[in-house]
Amino acid sequence: MQIKHDGQTYAPKSKAAPVCAKGEFPVGVIGMDHGHIYGMCTGLCEAGAEIALAWEPDGEKLAAFQKAFPQVKAAKSREQVLEDPSIKLIASAAIPDERCGIGIEAMRQGKDYFADKPPLVNKAQLAQARKTVAETGKKFGVYFSERLHVEAAVYAGDLIKQGAIGRVIQIAVLAPHRLSAPTRPAWFWDKKRYGGILTDLGSHQIEQILFFAGAKTAKAICARTANYINGEHPGFEDFGDATLICDNGVAGYFRADWFTPDGLGAWGDGRAFIIGTDGYIETRKYINPAHDKDGDHIILVDKQGEQYIKAAGTCGFPYFGRFIRDCLDRTETAMTQEHTFAAIELAIEAQELALETGVGGFVNTR
Repeated sequence: MQIKHDGQTYAPKSKAAPVCAKGEFPVGVIGMDHGHIYGMCTGLCEAGAEIALAWEPDGEKLAAFQKAFPQVKAAKSREQVLEDPSIKLIASAAIPDERCGIGIEAMRQGKDYFADKPPLVNKAQLAQARKTVAETGKKFGVYFSERLHVEAAVYAGDLIKQGAIGRVIQIAVLAPHRLSAPTRPAWFWDKKRYGGILTDLGSHQIEQILFFAGAKTAKAICARTANYINGEHPGFEDFGDATLICDNGVAGYFRADWFTPDGLGAWGDGRAFIIGTDGYIETRKYINPAHDKDGDHIILVDKQGEQYIKAAGTCGFPYFGRFIRDCLDRTETAMTQEHTFAAIELAIEAQELALETGVGGFVNTR
């Protein structure tokens, strides 16, 4: 499923590095509305999980999933997955506005949860998720793939921890995506269902800013959204950006859009620029245009000079193994629950703050 031209089914692969015994961590799947379910399950399997049971009402999607994961048994209902006592974790890439509800059901059935991003689309759902985590003690994990499933991003995080660029002071993340309009389902265009571009794509970028900054939270200072060329879908946003100030003073900016041109050899030329007091890092995540069709490029400039680093094959994707161990050991090493919820909360706040713009100028001036 590693098709770089199409981000919907992009599932990076690494060497298997099991962190548990065979059969120790069975996973159930509910909902395959987004192809990210392939990346989620690939990462879990490489870390030793077994995708055991799946429910999806669309027979074609289920058949395609079983082809990729032949060991998966088809459940007769979502309740069968939720109630199976052997299942440790429920993974879901259902329609975004349905993901939180599935997670709440999973946690109340005594299972941990792993959602595609965005894991929820409004503050009411966020409050429900927080309440359920507090009541059940279960984990609500999120597949923030643009950091967790990108070796250049993992490597950059390690460089920052090692002090390679001194103290981080500013982060800018650029996140263009390919629209592939003819392949998109009806819910994709409905803002109530996907949450808006800053909630959806923006949650990826905000998570990265918080992580690279070493911040617990941030404040959205300004934000914009627009529908520039998809007027036939008035509820859709094809462009968005926002500026943040982190609680430790680090400045953040991100841009997310659906304007990847057809000529690019990947679904998006995603980049991150991390400026420190002693140098800077640039990651070119999926491609180095006109030079290298492969991804995971890092440029590091510090007091000693300039370095180019090819991160592919160097560090893998440690999040998945850590998350599995966290579920088994009741630890918190992969990503704190506080960080997970802070990222989506800030994304929703940026969405609420955003000025709506367009070709003709401001649509509103909130």
